[in-house]
Amino acid sequence: MSMTLRRLTRAATAGLVAAAALTAAAHSAEAADTLGSAAAGQGRYFGTAVAANHLGEADYTATLDREFSSVTPENEMKWDATEPSRGTFTFGSADRIVDHAQSQGMDVRGHTLVWHSQLPSWVGSLGASDLRTAMNAHINGLMGHYKGEIHSWDVVNEAFQDGGSGARRSSPFQDKLGNGFIEEAFRTARAADPAAKLCYNDYNTDGVNAKSNAVYDMVEDFKSRGVPIDCVGFQSHFNSNSPVPSDYRQNLQRFADLGVDVQITELDIEGSGSAQAADYTKVVEACLAVSRCTGMTVWGVTDKYSWRSGGTPLLFDGNYQEKPAHDAVLSALGGSGDPGDPGDPGDGTLSCTATYTRTADWSSGYNGQVTITAGDEPISSWTTTVTLPAQQSVSSLWNGTPTRSGNVMTVRPSWNGTLAAGASTSFGFTVAKNGSDAAPAVGTCTAS
Repeated sequence: MSMTLRRLTRAATAGLVAAAALTAAAHSAEAADTLGSAAAGQGRYFGTAVAANHLGEADYTATLDREFSSVTPENEMKWDATEPSRGTFTFGSADRIVDHAQSQGMDVRGHTLVWHSQLPSWVGSLGASDLRTAMNAHINGLMGHYKGEIHSWDVVNEAFQDGGSGARRSSPFQDKLGNGFIEEAFRTARAADPAAKLCYNDYNTDGVNAKSNAVYDMVEDFKSRGVPIDCVGFQSHFNSNSPVPSDYRQNLQRFADLGVDVQITELDIEGSGSAQAADYTKVVEACLAVSRCTGMTVWGVTDKYSWRSGGTPLLFDGNYQEKPAHDAVLSALGGSGDPGDPGDPGDGTLSCTATYTRTADWSSGYNGQVTITAGDEPISSWTTTVTLPAQQSVSSLWNGTPTRSGNVMTVRPSWNGTLAAGASTSFGFTVAKNGSDAAPAVGTCTAS
């Protein structure tokens, strides 16, 4: 689609997009709090990375459309996807994501204009003069195509080395154009779309360290000289070897104090159960404590498509069921997750509770039982999760239908889904301890 046609299409559909946003907001207010609506109540967005090739999957798009208020194309706006041959731009996959987001009233983050990775081979073969011309042409071509449609752009991505030196990363841009390429990219981007927020984005900068200090010094220098930079993105990929830093909030705040917005741009936290939920809570609370933290983006909709799928790092499991981390994020954002108060009798809300007991125990294993109890209305089905300690494994389960993602079981009824108001049923399972006697964690029960 040409730039002119995109402009005309956007103008013609602006009313429909606005109507979709109002409809979604009204539906959210009537039906239930979601991540996006709860974040909006805090003056922030809550987004996710999106892959165009999953938009045809009904559960994927349903979860995306219901829960999130912002999208970031995962790969579709990178250089190899948008300009595989010099001067020839291909926008089909990225357009699909942008068009879908607009139809749902979502914002779009552009990711990314200048990055050392996912470059087509022709870029690395250019001399310095040609490379400068190509870099600026790429920025103008990509931003020009989406002018007025992108909330914020990751203009330059991951330009600093890991480790203690704070040095710049070797790349075609750094090696041939020198330190000035970042400033030039930001100045070109400002001219290409003056309304878009311009961000620098990087990883392992979440706490105060040599790398984040180097980025801080660059931003401070840019602000002092009038180089156009509006925001800094903190990717926030965490696991047990790289946990949420104790000075995470303080680090966000010191960047905000330079006069830039801060955004959490690629959040995922490996783990499961209450520990993962607690780490997600730390991140959300840090963002809420910094007035210039404008939003958060998790790096994917579902564990099964995550780039770190083995670590189950996202808010929805492989079956699109809400994990304890989802509930923790929603709670931290001030959301309830249900229309009205499920504790109020007679409010028409379908609800259930899940409680765990150990029914048998021996040296190498134990039997556990989860009792499902319907709320004040009859239900026809229920779902809950059981998260086992890392060493343990389930050898059998009865009176329920499990699906597994790592050490998390999502359990649904086998024959016992229909319950009268206040009635109970249960499912049981046998666990091999494998050296751990810790109890599993049972997630929130959801009813339909």
